[in-house]
Amino acid sequence: MISTKQFKNGMTIALGVEIYCIVSFQHVKPGKGGAFVRTKLKNLKSGNVIDKTFRAGEKVEQAFIEEKKMQFLYRHGHFYHFMDQGTFEELELPEERLTDKVKFLKENMVLSMAVYDGKIMDINLPTFVELEVGHTEPGLRADTVKAAAKRAALETGAKIDVPLFINKGDIIKIDTRSGKYVSRV
Repeated sequence: MISTKQFKNGMTIALGVEIYCIVSFQHVKPGKGGAFVRTKLKNLKSGNVIDKTFRAGEKVEQAFIEEKKMQFLYRHGHFYHFMDQGTFEELELPEERLTDKVKFLKENMVLSMAVYDGKIMDINLPTFVELEVGHTEPGLRADTVKAAAKRAALETGAKIDVPLFINKGDIIKIDTRSGKYVSRV
């Protein structure tokens, strides 16, 4: 158990059956009444952010999250198979559990998973991934009136906007947090 005085950004706490990460917190001492702590908490399972207020000195349970390095092996139907880099155990996760992160998963990619009490809470992709452009329309040289971009389908099936000079077969770097093109490799 930890007190609200010990809160830090990035710390994980357990409230009921849910695990939350502290996004931000603020100690408030009003002129009247007792002090309190305003927090923004991110649910590690669903990704939803909530506002919660605690009384000053209130105790909550700290959740110790273990980071495991996992390698994405392959996809079979609606299931994705991963291997623990330490124990070499294989893990199967349904597509719904991975949400929109599947569009940047490439075979043999190593990523980290947040594990609490033997259950996977969150999947953390590398910040940048390099993927091959599977299909895109050829860019027109005269189309430079505005910041020109065109749609490209990547080898994983994701569709993103890329500059006109990108062609089929090019390897591009993508920011997985925003899903946007960064550069050509």
